[in-house]
Amino acid sequence: MADKGGNRRAAGQDLGASSPDRIRNVVLVGPAGSGKTTLAETLLAASGAIPRAGSVRDGTTVTDFEESEHVHGRTVSLAVAPVVHADTKINLIDTPGYADFVGELRAGLRAADCALFVIAANEGVDDATRTLWRECAAVGMPRVVVITKLDQARADYDGVLRQAQVAFGEGEGGKVVPLYVPVRSGGEVTGLTGLLAPTPEADETGLRGGLIEAVIEESEDETLMDRYLGGEAIAEDVLVADLEMAVARGSFHPVVPVCSVTGVGCAELLDLAVRGFPSPAEHPSPEVYLPSGASADPIACEPDGLLVAEVVKTTSDPYVGRLSLVRVFSGTLTADQPVHVSGHFTSFFGESVGHADHDEDEKVGALSYPFGRQQNPAERVVAGDLCAIGRLTRAETGDTLSSVGDPRVLRPWSMPEPLLPVAIVARSKADDDKLSQALSRIAAEDPSLRVENNAETHQLVLWTMGESHAEITLERLEERYGVHVDQEPFVVSMRETFAGPARGLGRHVKQSGGHGQYAVCQIEVEPLPEGAGFEFVDKVVGGAVPRQFIPSVEKGVRAQMERGCRLGHPMVDLRVTLLDGKAHAVDSSDMAFQTAGALALREAAAATTVTMLEPFDTVSVVVPDDLVGTVMSDLSARRARLLGTDKVGDDRTQVLAEVPQTELVRYSVDLRSATHGSGVYTRTFAHFEPMPEEVARTVPARE
Repeated sequence: MADKGGNRRAAGQDLGASSPDRIRNVVLVGPAGSGKTTLAETLLAASGAIPRAGSVRDGTTVTDFEESEHVHGRTVSLAVAPVVHADTKINLIDTPGYADFVGELRAGLRAADCALFVIAANEGVDDATRTLWRECAAVGMPRVVVITKLDQARADYDGVLRQAQVAFGEGEGGKVVPLYVPVRSGGEVTGLTGLLAPTPEADETGLRGGLIEAVIEESEDETLMDRYLGGEAIAEDVLVADLEMAVARGSFHPVVPVCSVTGVGCAELLDLAVRGFPSPAEHPSPEVYLPSGASADPIACEPDGLLVAEVVKTTSDPYVGRLSLVRVFSGTLTADQPVHVSGHFTSFFGESVGHADHDEDEKVGALSYPFGRQQNPAERVVAGDLCAIGRLTRAETGDTLSSVGDPRVLRPWSMPEPLLPVAIVARSKADDDKLSQALSRIAAEDPSLRVENNAETHQLVLWTMGESHAEITLERLEERYGVHVDQEPFVVSMRETFAGPARGLGRHVKQSGGHGQYAVCQIEVEPLPEGAGFEFVDKVVGGAVPRQFIPSVEKGVRAQMERGCRLGHPMVDLRVTLLDGKAHAVDSSDMAFQTAGALALREAAAATTVTMLEPFDTVSVVVPDDLVGTVMSDLSARRARLLGTDKVGDDRTQVLAEVPQTELVRYSVDLRSATHGSGVYTRTFAHFEPMPEEVARTVPARE
């Protein structure tokens, strides 16, 4: 159905929720290709929100948020589609499975109260899947395992279930237990058998007892196990209540098989969402602060409480404008309501991740319930629900919306550091005029993207999460904003210094009618220890260089040091001594002696070896134990200095090393490939070191 404005409205469904206990915010998590988007559409169809899976216009899926997702056949951004089941609104939040878009995943985790962890029965549990599981565990997200693609060739439900139990249960300290098992007929999955209810079919599986014991072990009623072992039949309602608490604690992970093609398992999964998933009121809210930075009292998920909401995603369109996806954590948000907008990234993380800290008031415009790229009008949105706000110009991703009279700030969720640099240049003057504004809008909606104007290399650099992230970012520049750019080789900021002492003569003498230019200076240059900086010493005697021009010589030397004398990188750690010079009573000037000072330094550099100093980073790489050797060998090939290893958990190891930055330009991509997506690394600047001459000879000069 659609309203007169073209908005899609779920068939026969009222998308407004009256209270938090009738809301479930569920994020779909899993590796690329596991079937998350297809599952979301099947659940929408099963609930009556759409006629059938895939039944939307233009060949896109209902959870596609932007055109590039349809073109590439992959989910690259967070999208929300609500369904109503058993008088409960379930906001399905689809997230990308590609590691490049982990920023979208973390935004989805922030908006949700429970995760459906989707695994394909024909793919199993790989290292990338385990990494995604740890992402969810790190933020304390309750998880339910959904095994999909039961009808695919090579589907092995039992095998994948065992893999999940080992990887997510035994290895991570939780319980992964089937709540349903598939029923097969003629080689096809025709239905499910529920294990919680006391039925002959459940008893025949031999799995019901294990499920009940696992649920009872999580119960706060310490007498329940003795009663069960004593032969007492535990009521299903009691088991469901204990299961819900265990799921909410993140220690119990029920498994539900689903076949998206036939819809088998969808009704059971929706029932579980209503009966067993935590409501917004049962999931802890983020830390709350005052704009001053002082801690504030925790908020409660109550419609009558103090308004506290958060922008979890921002999208921009050159024609429609900005659209903000908002999670209301407390209070009720209404159309045309004044709100206080707070962004305090620097206060929490020490640096801005896209925009400066700010506190300002703004009036909320129209509210709507998101349905993929479509919007359904809303008058009020209660605590626990999600909504979209159009043209909220002062709020960006991660900002808090609260009461004007009593503002609050939520601690933003942490974002991964983008580690793949992409240097770009505008293709034309017209592109250059639009580039800055377009990048600022894209960075505002994507906190995992960092835009850097490097003052040393004079490059415009996009720091991205990987090649796919970079590709999508450049496509957004072109398709949304009509800005065309070209890539150029990324330049690492290096330093230059003298390998030994040298002398240089700077002679700048010109005569071209009127006043000429005359300046001569002789200098001696000596290298200083690392970090000593620059020293200028005046040893001129007899007024060979007039006193007023000595600072001019120093200024010229400093200017040449900034330009470098070998490959165009700044020079450091030098002592320059002015020994002698000559001046002319009429033709000498400040500019003439600046030029002479620069020429003298260049001549001194030509008389000795100029050493290139390259920056080193301290790198921490965390990988599965069986890949430590592979990672260490690769780091050694990158001229790394290995510092040691430490155990991280039961099956991972941290490798510490100091690595030249020139060897890290594409390391995020190479590490992901070598470790099948399971390796992660962080880097911090360490120091500069002399670059081996055989390597320095291969470095191109800066233009």
